[in-house]
Amino acid sequence: MTKYSHSSRSLRRQPKQQRGKERVEKILDAAAAVFDKVGYAAATTHLIAAKAETAIGSVYQFFPDKAAIFKAMELRHIERVKAMWAQANKQKITQLTFRQMIHALVTAVVELFEQPVSRVVFVQFFSSREMFQLIDESMTQEAIDFAASLFKQRNPTLDEAQSSLLAEVCVHSSNAVILAALRNPDEQHRQQLVQQIEELFVSYLEPYMGDNRLDDVMNIMKCPHCRSQQLSKNGHRRGKQCYLCKECGKQFVELAV
Repeated sequence: MTKYSHSSRSLRRQPKQQRGKERVEKILDAAAAVFDKVGYAAATTHLIAAKAETAIGSVYQFFPDKAAIFKAMELRHIERVKAMWAQANKQKITQLTFRQMIHALVTAVVELFEQPVSRVVFVQFFSSREMFQLIDESMTQEAIDFAASLFKQRNPTLDEAQSSLLAEVCVHSSNAVILAALRNPDEQHRQQLVQQIEELFVSYLEPYMGDNRLDDVMNIMKCPHCRSQQLSKNGHRRGKQCYLCKECGKQFVELAV
Protein backbone atom coordinates (compact mmCIF):
# COMPACT_ATOMS: atom_id res chain seq x y z
CA MET A 1 0.00 0.00 0.00
CA THR A 2 1.38 3.40 -0.95
CA LYS A 3 1.22 6.34 1.40
CA TYR A 4 -1.41 8.04 -0.80
CA SER A 5 -4.00 5.26 -0.52
CA HIS A 6 -6.32 7.18 1.83
CA SER A 7 -6.29 10.52 0.09
CA SER A 8 -9.75 11.97 0.73
CA ARG A 9 -8.57 13.36 4.09
CA SER A 10 -6.84 16.32 2.39
CA LEU A 11 -10.11 18.29 2.31
CA ARG A 12 -11.74 19.74 5.42
CA ARG A 13 -15.05 18.71 3.88
CA GLN A 14 -15.96 17.05 0.61
CA PRO A 15 -18.05 19.20 -1.77
CA LYS A 16 -21.26 17.42 -2.71
CA GLN A 17 -22.70 19.82 -5.25
CA GLN A 18 -21.18 20.62 -8.63
CA ARG A 19 -20.75 24.25 -7.65
CA GLY A 20 -18.63 23.25 -4.66
CA LYS A 21 -16.51 20.89 -6.75
CA GLU A 22 -15.89 23.64 -9.29
CA ARG A 23 -14.87 26.01 -6.49
CA VAL A 24 -12.34 23.50 -5.17
CA GLU A 25 -10.87 23.05 -8.66
CA LYS A 26 -10.62 26.82 -9.05
CA ILE A 27 -8.80 27.10 -5.71
CA LEU A 28 -6.36 24.33 -6.68
CA ASP A 29 -5.60 25.93 -10.05
CA ALA A 30 -5.11 29.29 -8.31
CA ALA A 31 -2.79 27.68 -5.77
CA ALA A 32 -0.77 26.13 -8.57
CA ALA A 33 -0.34 29.57 -10.16
CA VAL A 34 0.68 31.16 -6.84
CA PHE A 35 3.13 28.38 -5.92
CA ASP A 36 4.61 28.60 -9.41
CA LYS A 37 5.07 32.37 -9.21
CA VAL A 38 6.24 33.02 -5.63
CA GLY A 39 7.16 29.55 -4.37
CA TYR A 40 5.52 27.49 -1.66
CA ALA A 41 7.26 29.25 1.26
CA ALA A 42 6.08 32.74 0.23
CA ALA A 43 2.59 31.64 -0.76
CA THR A 44 -0.33 32.41 1.55
CA THR A 45 -3.97 31.41 1.61
CA HIS A 46 -4.86 35.08 1.06
CA LEU A 47 -2.80 35.18 -2.15
CA ILE A 48 -4.48 31.96 -3.28
CA ALA A 49 -7.95 33.31 -2.51
CA ALA A 50 -7.18 36.51 -4.44
CA LYS A 51 -5.93 34.51 -7.44
CA ALA A 52 -9.06 32.33 -7.31
CA GLU A 53 -11.18 35.50 -7.09
CA THR A 54 -12.97 34.16 -4.05
CA ALA A 55 -13.31 35.14 -0.40
CA ILE A 56 -10.75 33.79 2.05
CA GLY A 57 -13.66 32.22 3.92
CA SER A 58 -14.43 30.11 0.86
CA VAL A 59 -10.89 28.77 0.92
CA TYR A 60 -11.08 27.97 4.66
CA GLN A 61 -14.42 26.28 4.06
CA PHE A 62 -12.50 23.47 2.34
CA PHE A 63 -8.86 23.87 3.42
CA PRO A 64 -7.48 24.78 6.86
CA ASP A 65 -4.11 25.95 5.47
CA LYS A 66 -1.86 25.95 2.42
CA ALA A 67 -0.41 22.55 3.36
CA ALA A 68 -3.87 21.06 3.00
CA ILE A 69 -4.24 22.78 -0.36
CA PHE A 70 -0.98 21.33 -1.60
CA LYS A 71 -2.00 17.90 -0.33
CA ALA A 72 -5.18 18.18 -2.37
CA MET A 73 -3.06 19.13 -5.39
CA GLU A 74 -1.00 15.97 -4.86
CA LEU A 75 -4.20 13.95 -4.78
CA ARG A 76 -5.49 15.58 -7.95
CA HIS A 77 -2.23 14.77 -9.74
CA ILE A 78 -2.34 11.16 -8.56
CA GLU A 79 -5.92 10.78 -9.79
CA ARG A 80 -5.02 12.18 -13.19
CA VAL A 81 -1.97 9.94 -13.57
CA LYS A 82 -3.95 6.83 -12.70
CA ALA A 83 -6.75 7.89 -15.06
CA MET A 84 -4.13 8.28 -17.82
CA TRP A 85 -2.83 4.75 -17.18
CA ALA A 86 -6.35 3.31 -17.14
CA GLN A 87 -7.19 5.07 -20.40
CA ALA A 88 -4.08 3.66 -22.08
CA ASN A 89 -5.12 0.14 -21.09
CA LYS A 90 -8.72 0.74 -22.12
CA GLN A 91 -7.68 1.98 -25.56
CA LYS A 92 -5.34 -1.03 -25.97
CA ILE A 93 -2.58 1.16 -27.33
CA THR A 94 -0.17 -1.80 -27.49
CA GLN A 95 -2.19 -3.04 -30.47
CA LEU A 96 -1.44 0.11 -32.47
CA THR A 97 1.52 0.39 -34.77
CA PHE A 98 4.74 0.99 -32.86
CA ARG A 99 4.94 4.67 -33.81
CA GLN A 100 1.26 5.20 -32.98
CA MET A 101 1.71 3.56 -29.58
CA ILE A 102 4.65 5.81 -28.70
CA HIS A 103 2.81 8.88 -29.95
CA ALA A 104 -0.26 7.99 -27.85
CA LEU A 105 1.88 7.58 -24.73
CA VAL A 106 3.79 10.83 -25.17
CA THR A 107 0.64 12.78 -26.07
CA ALA A 108 -1.10 11.58 -22.91
CA VAL A 109 1.85 12.68 -20.77
CA VAL A 110 2.05 16.09 -22.48
CA GLU A 111 -1.67 16.65 -21.96
CA LEU A 112 -1.27 15.73 -18.29
CA PHE A 113 1.34 18.44 -17.73
CA GLU A 114 -0.65 21.06 -19.58
CA GLN A 115 -2.80 21.11 -16.44
CA PRO A 116 -1.43 23.66 -13.92
CA VAL A 117 -1.81 21.45 -10.84
CA SER A 118 0.04 18.47 -12.32
CA ARG A 119 2.74 20.73 -13.78
CA VAL A 120 3.48 22.41 -10.44
CA VAL A 121 3.32 19.17 -8.43
CA PHE A 122 5.76 17.50 -10.83
CA VAL A 123 8.29 20.36 -10.72
CA GLN A 124 8.05 20.73 -6.94
CA PHE A 125 8.65 17.01 -6.44
CA PHE A 126 12.13 17.38 -7.90
CA SER A 127 12.96 20.59 -6.03
CA SER A 128 11.13 20.54 -2.69
CA ARG A 129 10.35 16.92 -1.96
CA GLU A 130 10.15 17.51 1.79
CA MET A 131 6.82 19.34 1.40
CA PHE A 132 5.05 16.30 -0.05
CA GLN A 133 2.61 14.38 2.10
CA LEU A 134 1.24 11.80 -0.34
CA ILE A 135 3.65 11.30 -3.23
CA ASP A 136 7.02 9.59 -2.87
CA GLU A 137 9.35 7.41 -4.93
CA SER A 138 6.78 4.61 -4.90
CA MET A 139 4.82 6.53 -7.54
CA THR A 140 7.85 6.55 -9.82
CA GLN A 141 8.08 2.79 -9.34
CA GLU A 142 4.39 2.48 -10.22
CA ALA A 143 5.09 4.38 -13.44
CA ILE A 144 7.94 1.98 -14.22
CA ASP A 145 5.73 -1.03 -13.50
CA PHE A 146 2.98 0.38 -15.73
CA ALA A 147 5.39 0.99 -18.63
CA ALA A 148 6.90 -2.48 -18.17
CA SER A 149 3.44 -4.04 -18.40
CA LEU A 150 2.78 -2.17 -21.66
CA PHE A 151 6.12 -3.31 -23.09
CA LYS A 152 5.38 -6.90 -22.06
CA GLN A 153 1.97 -6.71 -23.73
CA ARG A 154 3.58 -5.32 -26.85
CA ASN A 155 6.24 -8.04 -26.98
CA PRO A 156 5.45 -11.09 -24.80
CA THR A 157 8.88 -12.56 -25.59
CA LEU A 158 10.49 -9.94 -23.33
CA ASP A 159 11.28 -11.35 -19.89
CA GLU A 160 10.29 -9.49 -16.72
CA ALA A 161 13.77 -8.15 -16.01
CA GLN A 162 14.24 -6.82 -19.54
CA SER A 163 10.83 -5.13 -19.77
CA SER A 164 11.40 -3.56 -16.34
CA LEU A 165 14.84 -2.25 -17.33
CA LEU A 166 13.48 -0.73 -20.54
CA ALA A 167 10.67 0.90 -18.58
CA GLU A 168 13.04 2.27 -15.94
CA VAL A 169 15.22 3.93 -18.56
CA CYS A 170 12.17 5.41 -20.32
CA VAL A 171 10.57 6.77 -17.15
CA HIS A 172 13.72 8.37 -15.75
CA SER A 173 14.86 9.81 -19.08
CA SER A 174 11.43 11.23 -19.93
CA ASN A 175 11.10 12.71 -16.42
CA ALA A 176 14.42 14.51 -16.91
CA VAL A 177 13.41 15.96 -20.28
CA ILE A 178 9.92 16.91 -19.09
CA LEU A 179 11.39 18.66 -16.04
CA ALA A 180 13.80 20.63 -18.22
CA ALA A 181 10.94 21.56 -20.54
CA LEU A 182 8.61 22.70 -17.75
CA ARG A 183 11.34 24.86 -16.24
CA ASN A 184 12.21 26.50 -19.56
CA PRO A 185 10.59 29.93 -20.05
CA ASP A 186 10.90 29.73 -23.85
CA GLU A 187 7.64 28.21 -25.13
CA GLN A 188 9.10 27.21 -28.50
CA HIS A 189 12.11 25.49 -26.96
CA ARG A 190 9.87 23.82 -24.39
CA GLN A 191 7.80 22.27 -27.18
CA GLN A 192 10.93 21.15 -29.00
CA LEU A 193 12.17 19.36 -25.90
CA VAL A 194 8.87 17.57 -25.40
CA GLN A 195 8.76 16.50 -29.06
CA GLN A 196 12.15 14.86 -28.65
CA ILE A 197 10.77 12.46 -26.04
CA GLU A 198 8.85 10.67 -28.79
CA GLU A 199 11.97 10.39 -30.95
CA LEU A 200 13.94 9.18 -27.95
CA PHE A 201 11.43 6.40 -27.22
CA VAL A 202 11.19 5.35 -30.86
CA SER A 203 14.97 5.05 -31.25
CA TYR A 204 15.46 3.26 -27.94
CA LEU A 205 12.52 0.85 -28.04
CA GLU A 206 12.21 -0.02 -31.72
CA PRO A 207 14.76 -2.88 -31.59
CA TYR A 208 12.66 -4.52 -28.86
CA MET A 209 9.09 -3.88 -29.96
CA GLY A 210 9.07 -2.18 -33.38
CA ASP A 211 6.64 -3.48 -35.99
CA ASN A 212 9.26 -5.30 -38.06
CA ARG A 213 10.87 -6.79 -34.95
CA LEU A 214 7.59 -8.23 -33.71
CA ASP A 215 6.67 -9.59 -37.11
CA ASP A 216 10.00 -11.39 -37.34
CA VAL A 217 9.97 -12.75 -33.81
CA MET A 218 6.31 -13.70 -33.51
CA ASN A 219 5.36 -14.37 -37.16
CA ILE A 220 2.25 -12.19 -36.83
CA MET A 221 -0.02 -11.60 -39.79
CA LYS A 222 -0.84 -7.89 -40.10
CA CYS A 223 -2.54 -5.69 -42.62
CA PRO A 224 0.15 -4.09 -44.81
CA HIS A 225 -1.92 -0.89 -45.03
CA CYS A 226 -2.73 -0.09 -41.37
CA ARG A 227 -0.80 -2.82 -39.48
CA SER A 228 -3.95 -4.10 -37.77
CA GLN A 229 -4.12 -7.74 -36.65
CA GLN A 230 -7.92 -7.75 -36.98
CA LEU A 231 -8.19 -9.83 -40.16
CA SER A 232 -10.60 -12.30 -41.72
CA LYS A 233 -10.00 -14.79 -44.53
CA ASN A 234 -11.48 -13.67 -47.83
CA GLY A 235 -11.15 -16.47 -50.37
CA HIS A 236 -8.14 -17.41 -52.49
CA ARG A 237 -6.39 -15.89 -55.47
CA ARG A 238 -3.96 -17.89 -57.58
CA GLY A 239 -3.61 -20.46 -54.86
CA LYS A 240 -2.85 -17.91 -52.13
CA GLN A 241 -5.02 -16.99 -49.17
CA CYS A 242 -6.66 -13.57 -49.35
CA TYR A 243 -7.48 -11.49 -46.28
CA LEU A 244 -9.83 -8.61 -45.46
CA CYS A 245 -8.76 -6.09 -42.83
CA LYS A 246 -11.58 -5.35 -40.39
CA GLU A 247 -10.00 -2.04 -39.43
CA CYS A 248 -9.36 -0.29 -42.77
CA GLY A 249 -11.50 -2.53 -45.02
CA LYS A 250 -8.72 -3.20 -47.54
CA GLN A 251 -7.91 -6.61 -49.03
CA PHE A 252 -4.52 -8.20 -49.57
CA VAL A 253 -2.95 -11.50 -50.52
CA GLU A 254 -1.18 -13.64 -47.92
CA LEU A 255 1.78 -11.75 -46.50
CA ALA A 256 2.83 -13.78 -43.47
CA VAL A 257 6.38 -12.88 -42.38
